[in-house]
Amino acid sequence: MEGRWNLLKALMVWELLWLPWSCLCQRRQQLPVLWIMPLSSEPAWGNVTAEVMPAVQLALQHLGKQPAPLCNYELQFHFADSKCDNAKALKAFFEAIFYGPKHLMVFGGLCSSVTSIIAQSLKAWNLPQLSFAATSPALANKRRYPNLFRIVPSNSAVNPALVKFLSHYGWRRVGTLTQLEERFTEVQKNLAEHLKQAGVELVEAQWFSGDPCAAIKTLKENDVRIVIGQFDEFSAAKVFCCVYRLDMFGLKYQWILSGWSETSWWTHTGTSSCSAQSVLSAMEGAVSVDFETLSSQHIRGVSGRTPQEYKQEYDKRCMLKGLGSSKFHGFAYDGTWVVAKALTRVMETLKYREKYSIHRNFTVTEREMTNMILQAMSDTKFFGVTGQVMFHNGERVATIKFAQFQAGREVQVGEYSNITDRLEFPGPIWFKGHERTRDHTHVYPQRMEISMVLYSILASISVLGILTTIAFLFFNIQNRNHRVAQMSSPSLNTLLILGTLLSYSFIFLFGLDGSYVSEGVFDALCAIRIWLISIGHSTAFGAMLAKMWRLHVIYKSISFRERNIKNYMLIGIVCSLLLVDMCLLISLQVLDPLRGTVEEFSLEFDPHGRDFAIRPFLEHCENIHMNIWMTIMYLYKTLLVLLSCVLAWKTHHSNTLTLSHSGCTRISVCIAGPLSVIGAILALLTRHQPNVQFCIVGIVIITCCSITLSLVFVPEIILMSTDPEGASLSKQFHSAEREKESERVSEKESTKQTDSSASSSMTLISTVLLDLLQSDNKHLTMCISELDIELEELIRQLRELSTLSYTNMVNMQDSGEQTDIVTPGSYHYHCKEIQIGIEKCQTLPVGCSGCKDTEDINSPEHVQRRLSLQLPILHHAYLPSIGGVDASCSTPSSPSTQQIAIMDLWH
Repeated sequence: MEGRWNLLKALMVWELLWLPWSCLCQRRQQLPVLWIMPLSSEPAWGNVTAEVMPAVQLALQHLGKQPAPLCNYELQFHFADSKCDNAKALKAFFEAIFYGPKHLMVFGGLCSSVTSIIAQSLKAWNLPQLSFAATSPALANKRRYPNLFRIVPSNSAVNPALVKFLSHYGWRRVGTLTQLEERFTEVQKNLAEHLKQAGVELVEAQWFSGDPCAAIKTLKENDVRIVIGQFDEFSAAKVFCCVYRLDMFGLKYQWILSGWSETSWWTHTGTSSCSAQSVLSAMEGAVSVDFETLSSQHIRGVSGRTPQEYKQEYDKRCMLKGLGSSKFHGFAYDGTWVVAKALTRVMETLKYREKYSIHRNFTVTEREMTNMILQAMSDTKFFGVTGQVMFHNGERVATIKFAQFQAGREVQVGEYSNITDRLEFPGPIWFKGHERTRDHTHVYPQRMEISMVLYSILASISVLGILTTIAFLFFNIQNRNHRVAQMSSPSLNTLLILGTLLSYSFIFLFGLDGSYVSEGVFDALCAIRIWLISIGHSTAFGAMLAKMWRLHVIYKSISFRERNIKNYMLIGIVCSLLLVDMCLLISLQVLDPLRGTVEEFSLEFDPHGRDFAIRPFLEHCENIHMNIWMTIMYLYKTLLVLLSCVLAWKTHHSNTLTLSHSGCTRISVCIAGPLSVIGAILALLTRHQPNVQFCIVGIVIITCCSITLSLVFVPEIILMSTDPEGASLSKQFHSAEREKESERVSEKESTKQTDSSASSSMTLISTVLLDLLQSDNKHLTMCISELDIELEELIRQLRELSTLSYTNMVNMQDSGEQTDIVTPGSYHYHCKEIQIGIEKCQTLPVGCSGCKDTEDINSPEHVQRRLSLQLPILHHAYLPSIGGVDASCSTPSSPSTQQIAIMDLWH
């Protein structure tokens, strides 16, 4: 094989050297040009030099047939083998410069690194260079490479065409898949700049060096539908094998392959695990974009031939020599013409100067010669086999073609001209589904809102609850002076009602979101919601806490002073809790107010495979430090509920069914407290499920408020309906006191039973004494009860007699006929009855001396004086602290002094 390549090199040198000598008879001026190219085959490029040699030979042949002045000059190429190695290329370059002849230009350059290092040194040697195969975007930097021209477009020349193509189809969202090689990474960076300038979003940029499947999977996860691939034909099979496995082709995806147009690359599937048919299925419909290597226009160019005619001659020469076809052969042909035209122009200019210019006696320097050649190339413009040849800032202004893989073959579908900045489509682009591919999944935003049916149900129940609460409020206000209502503390009941009203109102506002109100109103609702629920909870539970605290104090205290709890103390407890709430809420509103925020969730794709998805979003109230504020608020509310439950538990053994209906209040605290805490926790856990959260919050609030109001007011209503005057309260109060005293005795007995055996005898003696004292107490209590009955009967008779006697005396004084009104018999009878009352009451002297004394004793003043002395004695006899009993024979219609004392105790 090596001998074959050496023979081929010798033949190429002989042909290039023989052509000038064959035309000596024409006396053509030789123009030496240094050709730097790798003469050996490269893995990535192949043997480009051998494949473009027929094109250069055709160009020299065609140039020789041109009219003057082109036919007066002959290009003489001298080879320097770069071997795509920087050191060897520099060595070959220096040897060519040293051994001569003096070259006018440098032609060629394939490998980017070699071309770069040679081009940087050209300025010092005053040599221009024209490359027909170096496509690296980095070589476009004129500050580093001022003497370098390229007739082949840069790889980045396709980027403006790509952006134009994307804009034509309205694709504003793309991704890139780039192979980790310099020639591809530089193009990708340049493409990113063009996309940014055009307003196209680069969603995801992925690179790969080995297996591309991970990068492709990332593109799919980010919903990249338009993928621009930048890799060589050897990696293409791996890429589309992964595309096939990940099902990232077809109707939903469009692949665009940038920067290469190799044919039949899909047949090289040796490095992939997929068959050629699988790769073809994955790449069906993919679009390749690359600069045009051969013009498709049937126009006769500068050589007098069309590009198609040139292609036939080139293929014929390659076939005779057994060579393949290179994508750079057309640029080598047109490059030869550019060099010939530029040098011819410079030579003709120098001849004209020597003959006619006033500067004919001045020698042209090498720098001047170089500048003249550079300027001549910049002004070069003609139609070649690769299209219109012209330069802009040393770069070829080229035509970009678009081709699509259709049924296993490439079909040209579009063309972009950098000169006119126009994109034309000579052939239709085929899309699966008969409509263009979308650049992203069409996402329909869907608000996660509360069901109207659920909102209507809970709102209706809340309305009923509010109406019932208002009815309880009127009932509480109307009966606030009733004995039963006063013992239940009407002020605390009013606060409890207000708290439940605020809680019920919270349900209406909690169910409103952006579908019912505007953004500004929703922000205001966020603040109103937390104020309503916080103040409502503190007011309601604060009232029940005050009730539990009062009950706890009463049943744990002995003295009357400790039991005498004023109403303002209870209201003060609720106000203190509300003050804490106000401080927290004002701080929240000023420092970190709640605002309506939108939280988006992951896409939900259509289960039937249609090209759209749903993105749920939820509107809720949030601030910057939401977790901190919620923690503080929940801890405070939990402590309030916990304290209420603890006080309710401590008084659970007391029989308090009648006094303030504390038993019902205790039950409501034990139910509503834990239920509210559980509801708050569940509301936090279901914050991303608005229907579930609203249902839980609504049910918890309605349940807590309904149970609390029912257990507080329903027993009052029942008691007032069965006992409108509350006459049985005194009897039930004393029963509760006796039960309490019995419990204390039982506690003492149980305590005594747990003492040591040494004190058992003393305990027995004390128990016997206690039993004796209790029996005496019961006997005395019965005696007191009998005396009470007799005493009240005597008081009633005294009042009747005193009223009758007083009336008769007044009548006698007015008429002067005492004997006609009161007879002696009746008078003595009344005196006898009065004497019996005097003996029993022991408040009058023994005997009755006359009617005059009887009149003085039974006068209203004397009766009132006796009552003022006797009733306080009776009052002290009924105090529970000294073992008194209630007056069961007292008149139910009028409150007794004992009952008045009980009411004073509670208020």
